[in-house]
Amino acid sequence: MKIGVLGSGLMGKEAARDLTQNEGVTAVGLADIDLERARQVCDQLHSPKLKAYQVNAADEEDLANYMQQFDVIINALFYSFNEIVAKTAIKVGVNSVDLGGHIGHITDKVLDLKKEAETAGVTVIPDLGVAPGMINILSGHGVSKLDKTESIKLYVGGIPVKPEPPFEYNHVFSMEGLLDHYTDPSLIIRNGNKVEVPSLSEIEQVYFERFGPLEAFHTSGGTSTLSFSYPDLETLEYKTIRYRGHAEKFKLLVDLNLTRTDYEVELRGEKINPREVLLKVLDPIVELGEKDDAVLLRVIVAGIKNGEQAAYEYEMTTYKDRKNNVTAMARATANTISVVAQMIGAGHIQQKGVYPPEQIVPGDLYMKEMAKRGVNIIETEHVEKTHIRM
Repeated sequence: MKIGVLGSGLMGKEAARDLTQNEGVTAVGLADIDLERARQVCDQLHSPKLKAYQVNAADEEDLANYMQQFDVIINALFYSFNEIVAKTAIKVGVNSVDLGGHIGHITDKVLDLKKEAETAGVTVIPDLGVAPGMINILSGHGVSKLDKTESIKLYVGGIPVKPEPPFEYNHVFSMEGLLDHYTDPSLIIRNGNKVEVPSLSEIEQVYFERFGPLEAFHTSGGTSTLSFSYPDLETLEYKTIRYRGHAEKFKLLVDLNLTRTDYEVELRGEKINPREVLLKVLDPIVELGEKDDAVLLRVIVAGIKNGEQAAYEYEMTTYKDRKNNVTAMARATANTISVVAQMIGAGHIQQKGVYPPEQIVPGDLYMKEMAKRGVNIIETEHVEKTHIRM
């Protein structure tokens, strides 16, 4: 199979690395608007399968000429390109996957292309990172094992292995995006109803092996398409994992209006947005640099199986790949999108149209493929032996 990657940033680079290391992939394209940057990544990865291309993703013709050379396209560009890439994939008859983007309903716009994709005979899957992405696949896998699903609880966090004050946090994605997740309301399902709760709220303690007590709290965007795929749930919630005290510190910044995009103060005759200042101040403090990070994940899918209460729990702890200097978050994210792209190319996923990950990606095969890449997801079954009437 031939797979083309759009974007030679961190996620594009790591997806390309994985593709070149798998026998079923015969050719890999790596495209960027900056050809020299793409060539540098190709030189670093040093694979005869890999070729650099210059592509302007904002130019539909340029995009189409690149994409039509491949069986599957991995879109590792900024989320604002997701719609044009999906539309172009359908136009040229090529399968495509992306890393998601719920800001501005970008993923909804991609999902709305389902009929066009079916007609074109292509498969399009958005939201293939960790959250959304991995959590969706594991949720779908758990749901498939139950006769009736009542609850899905999701916990995910990218944290430093050795935390440092003041926030005990180092960012692996943009701080601007983080502030959005901390300030926008969180959509959950509670008592069978879709409701919004404040982000940074309802803090609970969680535990992972090799880590002390951690905390988890609501953040926006995490439930992604799950509330639409499983509208009859009694409970659906997503919480972000951090070291203890993190939420309280950021809640103070929120309460002081330092995170608002629509707020200005006057200083020396000029109007200033405090959020822009805060981001500049935070960046050097929370920069990950060469430090080790970890990604912690827990998905608990509960309901009824064979007349008994049952739950399937999926847990993962992934660390930085020091040999290749790849962050834990990049390992988990890039391997997820690469594995699913290869499933499509190899024919393991054959449905045509646009589908969220939980509806189309085979969870058992996904976990096996991730384990080959050193990302181990442990499944545990819990069954209460008391009989329940259906």
